[in-house]
Amino acid sequence: MVHMRYMVLRCFWALVPLLLPLHAQVSSDTVRALERVATSWMEKEHIPALSVAVGVGDAPAWTAAWGFTDLENFVPATPRSMFRIGSIAKTFTAVAALQLAEAGRLDLDAEVQAYVPSFPHKKWPISVRQLLSHLAGIRNYQGDEFNSTRHYRSIEEALAVFAADPLVHQPGSEYLYTTYGVNLAGAAVQSAAGVSYAELVRRNIIEPAGISSMRPDDVFAVIPYRARGYRRRADGAIENCALLDTSNKLPGGGWEATAHDLVLFARALFNGRLLKPDSLAAMWTPQKLNNGKPTGYGLGWGLYQHQGVLVAEHSGTQPGIKAHLLAVPQRRIAIAVLTNLEDGRAPEIAREMFAALPEGSK
Repeated sequence: MVHMRYMVLRCFWALVPLLLPLHAQVSSDTVRALERVATSWMEKEHIPALSVAVGVGDAPAWTAAWGFTDLENFVPATPRSMFRIGSIAKTFTAVAALQLAEAGRLDLDAEVQAYVPSFPHKKWPISVRQLLSHLAGIRNYQGDEFNSTRHYRSIEEALAVFAADPLVHQPGSEYLYTTYGVNLAGAAVQSAAGVSYAELVRRNIIEPAGISSMRPDDVFAVIPYRARGYRRRADGAIENCALLDTSNKLPGGGWEATAHDLVLFARALFNGRLLKPDSLAAMWTPQKLNNGKPTGYGLGWGLYQHQGVLVAEHSGTQPGIKAHLLAVPQRRIAIAVLTNLEDGRAPEIAREMFAALPEGSK
């Protein structure tokens, strides 16, 4: 009976989104198209909760949410629901680093030990730029580290997980995606700023962007509207996700936010409130290997061309969530998709919503 009640309620909420009362710059036809994308993916993938925000130009974003952020207590999702954003956090670390570089407080090409002297020297020098672009050769997760439940008191303490390990390759010779590398970049940012990483992001990014709810994903904190996370079993049934404490990776994946928060962040970049044009261009330019081959990843962002227009994006994957932020700077379009299901297909949803926008906005 509980299972049937959940299915009936979930189908109802999937068809009737909860909307934030904003005047969005999208037509009613576009809203219906976006809703069709959302409900189709929810039904196909059995996503418990989906929250989206779509911003076009400078008008307030269109935001909506469907489903349940807590299946056991039948808590409906709303645009105020807070989700882990996973590796989308890497974009914030990149922006913080570039802000410090603009102020002359951080040299992106200096050895990281200039800012984190406790980090052991390796066979080759490592720069902050290489860390932000996944070219430094720092390893990624091993064993059960992805599902870590240990609580770390600081970013520096969490570096001990990988600090003693050798580099996987010579910096610049290969692209190796690594959250640990961005954690080390975050430690450098924190040192250069002279304040905690979280406080720096709050002062220099969250407040200037007008974001009201984004905050560190503290497992001990009471966070209003926090969504619970789920995963799909081999037989297709939904169950609770594994436990996770993200204190091991605040710069690389340790924040909670709403979809609207992420659109506000992208819009602040478009409007020049966070970075100067040269810094934006550097962040959204694909880095190259030592042999000149582009990687398709800039500083904190994945990059590709859509009909000759740059698209910058980043996904987040953690136990219980799949998230995606898609930004089109030239068109001033930002789309954020947050789900509380592992492999909740957020990148596909965001890209399909981008495709559903009128041609004039793309």
